[in-house]
Amino acid sequence: MDASYRRAGAGGGGGSAPRSVEDIFKDYRARRSAILRALTHDVEEFYAQCDPEKENLCLYGYANEAWEVALPAEEVPTELPEPALGINFARDGMNRRDWLALVAVHSDSWLVSVAFYYAARLNRNDRIAWKRLFGMMNDLPTVFEVVSGGAKQSRDRDRSGTDNSGRNKLSAKHTSEVRVENHAREADEGYDEDDGDHSETLCGTCGGIYSADEFWIGCDVCEKWYHGKCVKITPAKAESIKQYKCPSCSSKRPRQ
Repeated sequence: MDASYRRAGAGGGGGSAPRSVEDIFKDYRARRSAILRALTHDVEEFYAQCDPEKENLCLYGYANEAWEVALPAEEVPTELPEPALGINFARDGMNRRDWLALVAVHSDSWLVSVAFYYAARLNRNDRIAWKRLFGMMNDLPTVFEVVSGGAKQSRDRDRSGTDNSGRNKLSAKHTSEVRVENHAREADEGYDEDDGDHSETLCGTCGGIYSADEFWIGCDVCEKWYHGKCVKITPAKAESIKQYKCPSCSSKRPRQ
């Protein structure tokens, strides 16, 4: 893809630069989703494209949530900050997991730099807008946290699906009462659409992004969320679970 495609953000609003806090965050989140997809769901394809025999390559994430491994932009100076150069050269000289984690760290730095670049155009006296933008960014797990398996859910959800069976308990952050299905259903009666934004919920096993078409379940111990299929829990089975522990928490031995 050529440089003009990158400048336009690959479908990000017809080529216009984000001008509001909401626009900048939307751009950041879309690029982040693209990078996450490359390093998780599409990792085999990404790995194959990072051939050490090729020239310096970069990993780009675009505003339409597409990713690309490509040569850096030719124009100097570039219109947008550039991601880390030469990620392919270290591929075969490192443990695969460590290499992906390294790419993730550099990708986090690039995502923040692009957001800072756009945010520089905001009113310098509007400190509240700046704090709001970076607060929203900090609420999301970093790419490194997801790729390395240490992602922490920044927001709890009242439910993980559009039907009542998609949630078998309320999060401890939302209630101190016993977490049983009845309480979850009571909460659903006053459910607000804005409270159900699951767009950044990530599976603790596969790192996949939330989809309303799939059943999810939350761990009562670590409070991470999982695809039911990843932990072999069905909606019917979840109904009978009073306190769910994910495989990781179940395998931990209590301190003597």
